[in-house]
Amino acid sequence: MAWEHFAHGADIGVRGIGRSRAEAFGEAAVALTAVLVDPRSVVAQSELPIRCSAPDDEMLLVDWLNAVVYAMATRHMLFCRYEVRLEDHALAASAWGEALDRARHRPAVEVKGATCTELAVRERSDGSWVAQCVVDV
Repeated sequence: MAWEHFAHGADIGVRGIGRSRAEAFGEAAVALTAVLVDPRSVVAQSELPIRCSAPDDEMLLVDWLNAVVYAMATRHMLFCRYEVRLEDHALAASAWGEALDRARHRPAVEVKGATCTELAVRERSDGSWVAQCVVDV
């Protein structure tokens, strides 16, 4: 559905909003990408599977976003689209993207990792889901 950033001191908050918990997790990852570059500038050329698990929804969001940060750093890639599947507190996802091209993508900052600051995964009264935290830049 949507993603957004929110201000937090020297760092940046990422928030995903979706019709489901899984969709909110995917949108939070798009918001993470948007900290670095405009996600519309990234081409969905290749797919990378990502899996993680945690004891609760909040820690699963942190683990998920850190797995995306790790994949970007170690594979020198950017991702523009995410398909997330959740079963309890286990996540299986596909991330689509391409190799980082510094001249074309012009990354703004480096994301060091997701934190527990402002961490929340919750269902809103309208039935939509929000998944958010602050990322260290």
